[in-house]
Amino acid sequence: MIVVDVRDMLPEQWRLGVETRMLVSASNGAGKLCIFEQWIAPGAGAPTHTHPVEEVLTVREGEAEMWMDEARVIVSAGQSLIVPAARQHGFRNSGNVTLHLHAVLASPIFEATPEGATESVRRWEAV
Repeated sequence: MIVVDVRDMLPEQWRLGVETRMLVSASNGAGKLCIFEQWIAPGAGAPTHTHPVEEVLTVREGEAEMWMDEARVIVSAGQSLIVPAARQHGFRNSGNVTLHLHAVLASPIFEATPEGATESVRRWEAV
């Protein structure tokens, strides 16, 4: 049994205006999921990228412009975007308050390949 206490999780700044707190991953014993929260300043976000697994992005507070391939949509608090594996997607805070986002990946290791890159970025692997 693994108990995860959010008070033990220190936020990381991934990019300017994007603070991330990993909740569940291979680094703390997860075998199938990666779950994290992000707080994104207005105008900031995640550039276009892909994951090898499905992802669900849920807006907790604020609003985000999200895109998948060529399609764009505004996602507001209480709404989620389901991103199939290997689909190009990204988002930005399109509001004027901090965007609070909850993300779930169907893998215990965060792996993303930025658009145009040949190698992926991996985070929170087992220790």
